Amino acid sequence: MRRFLDRLYLVAGGISAFCIILICLVVSAQILLNILARLGGPSLSFTIPSYADFAGFFLATASFMGLAYTLRRGAHIRVNLVVQLLPTRARMWLEVLTLAGGGVISAYATYYMADLLSQSWKYGDKSPGIIAIPLWIPQVFVVAGLALLTLAFVDTAIEALRKGAPVLVDEGGVE
Repeated sequence: MRRFLDRLYLVAGGISAFCIILICLVVSAQILLNILARLGGPSLSFTIPSYADFAGFFLATASFMGLAYTLRRGAHIRVNLVVQLLPTRARMWLEVLTLAGGGVISAYATYYMADLLSQSWKYGDKSPGIIAIPLWIPQVFVVAGLALLTLAFVDTAIEALRKGAPVLVDEGGVE
């Protein structure tokens, strides 16, 4: 199960990284088209339809799909000034408490984002850009990312309880 979850988090992180590359490609292509229009005049004026919408959808996907991977890698911003002074057992309990709290908040956000997704599906909501994209498509990735984050919170809290020690370390992943 551990290997499956780690691979799942890694795949989500890979999707996140891929979306960041897509943002760079779409924005760079539009910049090149803008330069072409300035150099060649109005006859060479082209645009990528709804490129800002696509970049925004890729950004949402990258942000939410990367959350679980980032949590498991210990790369979320944390304040360790006080925590590092605590004994190991107290740090473990504080970690479990914060992971449980994060899991509850994440589950709450997942539930309501899934509700928004179902409403977008039901009512056929579309983006307002030149290319009308059904909003449920990018929302699926937001819900998936939040669900994975919830799973990662619970997974990490259980792991800390089993080890009897804190498991998250800065920028190095789970101990």
